[in-house]
Amino acid sequence: MENQIASPMDSRAADALPRFPPPKSSSFSNPITDGDSQHPWGLNYSLSSSDRRLAFSRQPSFRQSDPRTPNALQRSDSLRPYLSRSDSSISILPPESDGLGFGSGKVVIGEDVDAGKKKLGVLGLLLAVVRAVRSGNRPMKRLTLLISLNVAYSSAELMIGLLTGRVGLVSDAFHLTFGCGLLTFSLFAMAAARKKPDGIYTYGYKRLEVLAAFTNAIFLLFMSFSLAVEALHAFIQDESEHKHYLIVSAVTNLLVNLIGVWFFRSYARVNIVYRNAEDMNNHSICLHVLADSIRSAGLILASWFLTLGVENAEVLCLGLVSVTVFMVVLPLFQATGSILLQMAPGNIHPSAFSKCLRQITALEDVSEVSQARFWELVPGHAIGSLSIQIKTGADDYRILQYVHGLYHDLGIQNLTVQIDFV
Repeated sequence: MENQIASPMDSRAADALPRFPPPKSSSFSNPITDGDSQHPWGLNYSLSSSDRRLAFSRQPSFRQSDPRTPNALQRSDSLRPYLSRSDSSISILPPESDGLGFGSGKVVIGEDVDAGKKKLGVLGLLLAVVRAVRSGNRPMKRLTLLISLNVAYSSAELMIGLLTGRVGLVSDAFHLTFGCGLLTFSLFAMAAARKKPDGIYTYGYKRLEVLAAFTNAIFLLFMSFSLAVEALHAFIQDESEHKHYLIVSAVTNLLVNLIGVWFFRSYARVNIVYRNAEDMNNHSICLHVLADSIRSAGLILASWFLTLGVENAEVLCLGLVSVTVFMVVLPLFQATGSILLQMAPGNIHPSAFSKCLRQITALEDVSEVSQARFWELVPGHAIGSLSIQIKTGADDYRILQYVHGLYHDLGIQNLTVQIDFV
């Protein structure tokens, strides 16, 4: 093999060459001559002779018609892993051409880096959200209407509370305002999730909807805790001094929240199978307005019991509401937290991963399997990576084909396999 790195070939020349060069050869194993020192690749980037990161360009090994429903793997040439010995997809800039002040070690990957460098300001984000809402789907438009109703009601409640000196109305108005902020973040996540991946957010923006659902879950857990504290405070103080003027506010708030529950009624369940990130976000919105409705209903019921002379009615109602909200939101908190913490996909049993590892290790040419990691980017999109050490001279194409087939059938849509020869 010549002491130069092969330049990108045309499609005909690439098809004529074997897809896998001999494992013992390496593009970086020989010293660079003086004539090559003028090329950008001639710079010293502290790459050892066994480093294969710049020797191969790896594309997704298998095409799927539906990423959420894996198809059975077919053993054909069309499923051959696309490995090409080329430096066409990774380029390292020379020192004089790096105008960003990061020196010669800056690596440019892909063609969308320029688009990723553009950072939208606050005004640009607001305009983008407005445009997305106008051209968005029905949940986005319904959520916009729900936020508008809540903002109008909370503003009126705040003004009345300030004019009349009712601290309870002012406190409830701030509670509604904070809830409107979380719903607005959910709306922003809906709009941003429609953007395509760029050079910075290479996986796209769909995980924003998972983050919005997690934020709603945290807020509802905090509301459950605050209701428990309020119930304890009502138990300590004299209930005869309790003010009943909040009954009108609770009724109005209940009517507004019931409109939101009707808008997202298809997600009005505690446990739901999330097919994508949008389902998780919509479910969190429904639970948000449902929990607010339960809270308003509990206040109305407590005020009615107090008028009937029932002792400790407020403690009982607020305690029941606190427990109910906690039980309703706990599954959502666990589901969103597991995705953000990059836990193993919950829809795949751990024993299935162990079985796949045993089957790979049992291959004759495989020496060791390590660093097996699997997680969910968003609901319905599982990602995995693992490292395999195989014997020198073994057919790595057959091993890659077998490994991809195992995890493809298991439900892993995006798998990265690192092959090392020992």
